[in-house]
Amino acid sequence: MHETTLGDLCSLIVDSEHKTAPKDPAGSHPLIRTSDLGKARADLAGAQRVNSETRALWTKRAAPTSGDLIMAREAPVGGLFQVPSGVEPVLGQRTVLLRPDPDRVDGRFLMYRMASTDLQARMAEMSTGATVPHLNMVDIRSFPVPSLPSMPTQRRIAAVLSAFDELIEINERRIELLEDLARSLYRAWFVHFRFPGHEDVELVDSELGRIPGGWAIAPASQVFQVNPRFQGRQTSYPKVLMADVGEQFSHVLPSAVVDRASGSKFMRGDVLFARITPCLENGKTALVMFLDPGEVGVGSTEFIVLRGMNVGPAFTYCAARSDQVREHAIKSMSGASGRQRVANDSFNSLLVVEPSKAVASRFEATAGPLLKAVFQHRLHSEGLAATRDLLLPRLVTRRLDISDVDLGVLTPAEAE
Repeated sequence: MHETTLGDLCSLIVDSEHKTAPKDPAGSHPLIRTSDLGKARADLAGAQRVNSETRALWTKRAAPTSGDLIMAREAPVGGLFQVPSGVEPVLGQRTVLLRPDPDRVDGRFLMYRMASTDLQARMAEMSTGATVPHLNMVDIRSFPVPSLPSMPTQRRIAAVLSAFDELIEINERRIELLEDLARSLYRAWFVHFRFPGHEDVELVDSELGRIPGGWAIAPASQVFQVNPRFQGRQTSYPKVLMADVGEQFSHVLPSAVVDRASGSKFMRGDVLFARITPCLENGKTALVMFLDPGEVGVGSTEFIVLRGMNVGPAFTYCAARSDQVREHAIKSMSGASGRQRVANDSFNSLLVVEPSKAVASRFEATAGPLLKAVFQHRLHSEGLAATRDLLLPRLVTRRLDISDVDLGVLTPAEAE
C-alpha cells in the first residue's frame, strides 16, 4: 500500500465539543482529557467522570465505542489510545475521535503506528498556534500515514505490543483494588471504629463525638509533622514535579534529578499533599517510596510534606486522602482566585482522632504492605512500558522483522 491519510483509513473522524463537560464523581463514563492520554495508552482509572445524561449530550455527533481511537490534538499533540470493550468514554476538550475502517487497517496497529516516533514528530511539526500548538481538523484528516504492511502482519505486530499493554492494565487493576482496600480499612478502623478488637473497647465522649477509650483528639499538626526540616547535603536530589503526582493513587516516581535542594524536601515514607488549586481539589496526593532510607528528595514548592509522628506512613497517607482532611484544607485556602493555597498552619486548627499506638501499629502492619505492593506494581508497569516503547518504533516501521517468530497464543488466528 502506498502512503495514505488518516481520512482514507478512518470511516469517521469527529472533533470534541469545545466546552467543558460537567463532572460527576459518581458517573460511570470516563472523560478523556488530553492529560489522560499517553502514547498508545490512557489513564482511565485517574480520569474524571461524567454521568449518562452528560454523555448523551456530549456524544450527539458520535459516541466513542470499542475499537475507536481517541487522540489529543492539543496540549500536547499526539497522545492517543484505543477504547477497550466495556468502556463508554466521553471526549474531553481538544481531543478527536478516529474510527478505523476495518477493511483498510487494523485499529490497534493504527494506534501504535500513530504513536511511533516518526509520526509523533510529524504531528509536532504540523502543529500550529503561537500560544498553544494544535492540529486542526483539516490537518488530521489529511495527515499522511506511510505505507502499511499486510493486514496479517499488522495484526501480528499489534498482538506483540498489546501483550505489554494488557499486562500494564492488569497491574493498574491491581493497583486500584489495593488502594481501595487500604483506604477502606482506614475508614473502617478510624472513621467507623471497626478495628480488630473494637468490641472490647468502650466508646467515650470527645470534642469530635464518641471515640474509643485510650484514643485522643489532637490538632493534625501534633499527629503529623508539617514540612519537617532536614540537615545534610547530597550531590544530587531526585525531584518530583506536581505533574508526576496522580489524582487517584499513592505511587509516584521522580521525573528529574537536580543538584540543589530547592523547594519542598522529603524522605521515604513522607506524604506529598498538593496545596494549590485545582491540584488539591483534584486529589493529588502521594506516598514517597522510591527513596533509599536516609535519602532526601525535593519537589514543587506547592507540596505540603506530611510525616506521621505516632502513626505510620500508611495512616498518614490514608488520612491525607480522607474527606475530613481534604474538606478542611479546601475550606482554609486563601489567595487570589485561581491561585489559592493551603497555609501550613491550617493543620493547627484541624482536630483529628489519634489512635492508640497499638492500633496504629497494627494498621501499619496491615495497610502498609498493600501500599508497598501498589508501588511495586507501578515499577513493574514502568518496566513493561519501557520495553514496549523500545519495540514499538522498530516493529511498526518493520525494522524488526517478526514474520518468522512463533508468537504462540499472542497471534490472532486471522493473522496466520
